Amino acid sequence: MKIKTRFAPSPTGNLHIGSIRTALYSWLFARHNRGIFILRIEDTDEERYQKKFVKAIIDSLNWLKIDWDEGPYYQTKRFDRYNDIINNMLNKGTAYKCICSKERLDNLRKSQIINGQKPRYDGYCKTKYNLSNNIPHVVRFSNPQEGYVIFNDEIRGRIKFNNKELDDLIIRRSDGYPTYNFCVAIDDWDMGITHVIRGEDHINNTPKQINILRAVGANIPTYAHVSMIFGPDGKKLSKRHAAIGILQYRQQGYLPEAILNYLIRLGWSHKNKEIFTVSEMINLFTLNKVSKSPSIFNINKLKWINHHYINTLPAEQIAKYLSQYMNIDCDSKLIKIVEVFGKGYKTLQEISKSCNYCYENFFELNIDCANKYLNYSNYKLLESIRSKLLLTCNWNSENIHEIILNTSKELKVNMNIVCMTLRVAITGNDSSPSINKIIELIGLKITVSRIENALDFIKNIKILK
Repeated sequence: MKIKTRFAPSPTGNLHIGSIRTALYSWLFARHNRGIFILRIEDTDEERYQKKFVKAIIDSLNWLKIDWDEGPYYQTKRFDRYNDIINNMLNKGTAYKCICSKERLDNLRKSQIINGQKPRYDGYCKTKYNLSNNIPHVVRFSNPQEGYVIFNDEIRGRIKFNNKELDDLIIRRSDGYPTYNFCVAIDDWDMGITHVIRGEDHINNTPKQINILRAVGANIPTYAHVSMIFGPDGKKLSKRHAAIGILQYRQQGYLPEAILNYLIRLGWSHKNKEIFTVSEMINLFTLNKVSKSPSIFNINKLKWINHHYINTLPAEQIAKYLSQYMNIDCDSKLIKIVEVFGKGYKTLQEISKSCNYCYENFFELNIDCANKYLNYSNYKLLESIRSKLLLTCNWNSENIHEIILNTSKELKVNMNIVCMTLRVAITGNDSSPSINKIIELIGLKITVSRIENALDFIKNIKILK
């Protein structure tokens, strides 16, 4: 049997951590078994559907390099197929038309709740009407009234539902739109899905879909329901826990490798191993290692993993990501920036904010730092360094360090004072990696220009005084 899985998001919002983890597990299971992975867009929710969310789904998967073999398929393009099956079910008696008013259904529900019963449709229209299509109606699935739905969940084990507890759910609304559970079941059948891997919030949908599949004579997939992800406080993941759209993590400077590595460990493990390449994920992933317990989202752990990848991936690769993040060219200068800045920062956002002064258009002088260090007593040392830099033949951090050191000795100024003054003049702030490395990075032209601007700043202060 050829393994076939699917990821089937609804374009009603941005993809979050939980959805991407489901996509990852489905994708890894298919790749591990040399199977097929399908992307399906479940776009039948007219009120909440937005085209921008379809783009966000595709952009998110592309960013993470979770590729699909078939699709994307769209449910709204399959209405003819759904209606053919519904009409056939009406003829066979496995579905029926219902004209119950909202008032009757509301009263039925209230009565059942008062009597301590589980709210469900009572089958009032199942045998009472043979309606024409001209009368407004919904179509309900005639759920079996006896027996059980029993399936073996690949993560949770044996799960059992009593058919008496299940509803005659609506499979086509009065506006002609087929409903979620029906579309999902038929899609899984038509697309030959062998394994459905999804969140545990879908467990109650599974018996409904199994009964629909049985009614149309389809094969039943194997199901695996992944546990929820909670915040550090043990509550459902929300925005206060960083439950944001996955593309916002890209905007915050996280690497796709780090996101995937973090997500696979959010409910799955292999011994005590923490770091996995994608190849290792594919080779090692199995459903029997997925935990039944809820996972706890920890943003600090994600930052730790992101920092690991910034430090261990080739500088050229990080530079490529950084160039896209900063919208600048990926050149030898940017690679050098990664080598100088990368070790100390956890995200591309942090690197970008810290290194932006390496580019002429991003320079900004911190006035507080300037007032502290760009004063007349430091004017001569800036002049001396500028002159020496203009005469240097070999532009490298070692020679630049020698120039700074010699200036400190000649003028008998503390080396820390020299470096800090130069740092403020060159970077606009009082913190940076080694200033000689920064000067090497930004080059002679920008360095001299900023020193001259610093000298002008000091002159202006002198004049004002």
